[in-house]
Amino acid sequence: MKVRADRDVCMATGVCVMTADGFFDQDADGLVVLAVDEVPAGEEGRVRNAVRLCPSGALGLVSD
Repeated sequence: MKVRADRDVCMATGVCVMTADGFFDQDADGLVVLAVDEVPAGEEGRVRNAVRLCPSGALGLVSD
C-alpha cells in the first residue's frame, strides 16, 4: 500500500503527524510532507487512521 498527499489541499493542521509521525511530517509552512510513500506491513492501521482523520482530505491510499 502507498500513501499520497495533496499539498494543494492540505490545511496544515498536523493531524497526520500526530497520528502517524513516522510517515508524515510538515514543512516550514505546516504543509504535509511524506516521510515515506510505501507503507510497511504492520503499519497500515496507523496510516489508514491518519488518512481517515485528515480534515481536508489531502491524504489518500493507493493500492499496489
